[in-house]
Amino acid sequence: MKILVINGPNLNMLGRRDPLKYGHLTLSQIESQLLEKAQKYDCSLVFFQSNHEGKIIDFLQNNSSRKADGVLINPGALVRYGYSLRQALIDLGKPVIEVHMSDINKTGINKRVNVLEDVRFDQVVSQKEKSYLMGLERLISYLKK
Repeated sequence: MKILVINGPNLNMLGRRDPLKYGHLTLSQIESQLLEKAQKYDCSLVFFQSNHEGKIIDFLQNNSSRKADGVLINPGALVRYGYSLRQALIDLGKPVIEVHMSDINKTGINKRVNVLEDVRFDQVVSQKEKSYLMGLERLISYLKK
């Protein structure tokens, strides 16, 4: 099983951002935890982070990504306005789970809009670093059905 783990804008700054919202771990440390969890399920992970929506779309459209079984994504602020990202995920045609470290329903601008709402099968919010691990477990469980 192959899962894409995608992180959007500003998530490269984890470990230096507001620890009350985002915890203390860096993105690299979170990726290490995910790899450890994935090994237990005989699952391979491909990590990608960009501050640019177009680069994430290019990644999703490459041939290697198209062979993935599912997507774990923290789109960051793109969740509010990333309509091109939304379409790329639809075109990929793989199960998507959305994760956020903070509660996006209570923070940020334009709280009512989530461009992934009808693209993803599930969402994990407000669990800081644990959001990723919970999301990975839910995605693997979904893929094994």
